[in-house]
Amino acid sequence: MPGEQPKGGGFYRFVFRSFFSRLDPERAHHLAMPVIRLAGWPIIGHLLRATCRPGPELRTRVAGLNFSTPFGLAAGFDKDATMVRGLANLGFGHVEVGTVTALAQSGNERPRLFRLIQDRALINRMGFNNSGAHRVRRRLDRLRSVRSTLIIGVNIGKSRAVDVEDAVDDYLVSARLLAPVADYVVVNVSSPNTPGLRGLQDIKNLEPLVRAVHGAVDGVPLFVKIAPDLTDKQVDGIADMCVEIGIAGIIATNTTISRAGLSSDAQTIAVAGEGGLSGPPVADRSREVVRRLRSRVPRTFALVAAGGVESADDVRSRLADGADLVQGYTGFVYFGPGWARSITRGLNSTFS
Repeated sequence: MPGEQPKGGGFYRFVFRSFFSRLDPERAHHLAMPVIRLAGWPIIGHLLRATCRPGPELRTRVAGLNFSTPFGLAAGFDKDATMVRGLANLGFGHVEVGTVTALAQSGNERPRLFRLIQDRALINRMGFNNSGAHRVRRRLDRLRSVRSTLIIGVNIGKSRAVDVEDAVDDYLVSARLLAPVADYVVVNVSSPNTPGLRGLQDIKNLEPLVRAVHGAVDGVPLFVKIAPDLTDKQVDGIADMCVEIGIAGIIATNTTISRAGLSSDAQTIAVAGEGGLSGPPVADRSREVVRRLRSRVPRTFALVAAGGVESADDVRSRLADGADLVQGYTGFVYFGPGWARSITRGLNSTFS
């Protein structure tokens, strides 16, 4: 069961129940995109930022980067780097765009995004729909001024048309194009929605991939994003390998293929079908993975916690688990555009 909901956001919750919850989730997302872009306009952005500024105590330095707050937006929401300015003004300390692939691709067939409202969760099988690394590179080139106040990460994945055996070269195309316009890069090998992708988490496949991308990003901090469905032994092996190679850190975790512990009725879950589950149901395992990683890796090795984060209390708990940064996504769908600011206010109050 989901925990206590964040306070505030009553108007958005009314709009969500009355309107957005009745729409196909992907259509609702596309309707929200122009509103988020509007938040990127200078005057509107100035007003938004004035309503809630992170206190100086929230500043944190991770992987050589200065974050205004430890809370940021996970990959998947802004796949093509079209909303970054607006997202920055809505209160996120960093925005991770993508997942971006070397080749533009339309993703899986629709419908491919589903709400489990009783669990405040999502099931997605989007399939890395994005406009490709070349186009995203051009957009990020135009955002260089934003990087003075917002950390922008880029999450890269395997193109669907490329065989798993050729994955390294495919990732390298994206890495070389996008690292020069990113503050950090993430190798995503943990989405369940691209055939064969999760097999790249096996050490024999992951090590040559990570070594190659690490060499290609030319000093830009590199992270690996892992699945919550790994065994503890697999988590340990990946941690040891990443430390040995010398990358910046690990993001734990992506979505899960498990359906355990859901409160939604069986028919709703069956209609949603296959895909990655996100939101509160993945929180416990995600926290276990972060704690396990922190007990194994050096303190200088960065950990980013993701999975089931909804409130300032959730952010604080992940930091207490040993994470250096925390990311959310599904909460944005359920709590709306004021979500990040409400978390910032909650974190500010800790130090007031």
